Amino acid sequence: MTAFTDSQIAYLRSQRLGRIATAGADHKPHVVPTSYRYNPDSGTVDCGGMHVSTTKKFRDVRATGWAAIVVDDLASTDPWTPRMLEVRGKAEALDSGGDHLGPGFGGAFIRIHPDKVKTYGID
Repeated sequence: MTAFTDSQIAYLRSQRLGRIATAGADHKPHVVPTSYRYNPDSGTVDCGGMHVSTTKKFRDVRATGWAAIVVDDLASTDPWTPRMLEVRGKAEALDSGGDHLGPGFGGAFIRIHPDKVKTYGID
């Protein structure tokens, strides 16, 4: 598992919305917006929402054990200053525990263990 740098953790904590990418048993890609939180206890990115257990992303992770998330924003439009952080790794589809992530999260959630982390405009 890859550890996040301090600047990567600060960036993850400063944002609230990312795009999670999964692939199903048919190997077709699926990308959707998701809420997430950085988990300092496990060094993971935990993704969720109210009804995650009923979603394709949850089923995909359960079937394949892999996911990626991209968190990005524009620090400025003049000059154009994009920033992004991509995390790829093993993932778990967990049936309970997600409600600790905060308001708007249900019990089920997806935990991504970083294997590869790429950034632009952060480090």
